[in-house]
Amino acid sequence: MNELLVDRKDDGVVLITLNRPDMRNAMTDTMTAEWRAVMAELRDDRQARCVIVTGAGTAFSSGGDLSWISERGTEAVPQLRDRMLAFYRTWLAITELEIPTIAAVNGPAVGAGLCVALACDLVYAADDAKLLAPFTSLGLHPGMAATYLLPQRAGARLAREMLLTGRSVSGREAAGKGW
Repeated sequence: MNELLVDRKDDGVVLITLNRPDMRNAMTDTMTAEWRAVMAELRDDRQARCVIVTGAGTAFSSGGDLSWISERGTEAVPQLRDRMLAFYRTWLAITELEIPTIAAVNGPAVGAGLCVALACDLVYAADDAKLLAPFTSLGLHPGMAATYLLPQRAGARLAREMLLTGRSVSGREAAGKGW
């Protein structure tokens, strides 16, 4: 099973669907490798005119699949840092595309999943979508450019509240605040 579905329309629209609905589209190593390949293809694709990213099932993305942390707890900090930086750079490669990018947030967008949505040029979220940055409550640093992307989109005050308290924002509330 492909963890990313790529549907290229005749009009140049490319629909990318995160396809692990059983895991609420958590970003696995396999999905990350597939994303890297798709972003590399799209960088050179002169037929693509727009990219839309969404999630299969009821979630946009529950963020990074963190199960590897307990499985690989013996790695030294430099190796863990390198792994996370590679993960961040891969997913944020969407910002390097020279065509418009749109996040169609159909359900929860959590942590790194939220960051991917925020990295897109436009974000359209379902009214009942939950936008959540629970890094602090998980004991993690808010990585993947969360401390840059969230204030840029939501404003400094709301971004601080979301990052420090883990407060979620609905799609309706985000739209009401202009982001």
